[in-house]
Amino acid sequence: MDDHAKSLMPNADMTRRGFVSAAVLATGYAMAVSPASASAISTDTTGLATGAVMIPVDGGAAMPAYAAMPGGNGPFPTILVVQEIFGVHEHIRDVCRRLAKLGYLALAPELYFRQGDPSRIADIPTILSSIVAKVPDAQVMADLDAAAAWAAANKGDARRLGITGFCWGGRIVWLYAAHNPRLKAGVAWYGKLVGEAGANTPSHPVDVAGRLKAPVLGLYGGADQGIPHETVERMREAAKAGTMPVEIIVYPDAPHAFHADYRPSYRETPAKDGWNRLQKWLKGNDL
Repeated sequence: MDDHAKSLMPNADMTRRGFVSAAVLATGYAMAVSPASASAISTDTTGLATGAVMIPVDGGAAMPAYAAMPGGNGPFPTILVVQEIFGVHEHIRDVCRRLAKLGYLALAPELYFRQGDPSRIADIPTILSSIVAKVPDAQVMADLDAAAAWAAANKGDARRLGITGFCWGGRIVWLYAAHNPRLKAGVAWYGKLVGEAGANTPSHPVDVAGRLKAPVLGLYGGADQGIPHETVERMREAAKAGTMPVEIIVYPDAPHAFHADYRPSYRETPAKDGWNRLQKWLKGNDL
């Protein structure tokens, strides 16, 4: 458990049992992508308060999350960090620490906690079929609202809320930008843009592109086998029907997950350029 974790407990009656269970969910890299590549970035906690927290959500449950913020009293602008299909494992925690180093309260909720722990499953098809397919978008939107409320009560600035997400989380960024009118900005990394409507996924980003309530930056790989370039162009065109600024960047030779420095898909040049663009986008939208 992180030395600073206690300072992130949302209230004094947090049980030790609940706190420890959150920490267990946020340990190491996911089995499906271990061992981590030598290129994996590790951000230290110097000057930060970091740790696992439990967030009250609908139905009386408590959602595990990882939080990182600068030391001090705040309030800090808040960035919700939405996981890949692998859950809140070490890469997502490191992204939170990187954002905290930039002055943000970064919060990564474990959005699959009701359905299971994907970090303990060794193959991607099983993660997709046994966990991801069972997660309703409506549940995710409500859980992100709960995470934003937790942040606002724990040194976050409720008036300065942003979101970023990767892969599965990139898709969620677009949906949340159409859901929450208080959102200042979003940055979506290679999230799926189109798909069949279903009970758990009634809409996809292209369906809500004209109803965004916050500006969104989309970062995509031109060599992404799972997100055809045609769908990226459909999204770009659909966003023109809305009133919010949308910028979509395509890195021609980058594959899917080009920002995932712990995986073979990592591409340093587009990853660094995307991270720089993220910072400019957030700052340019009052974050």
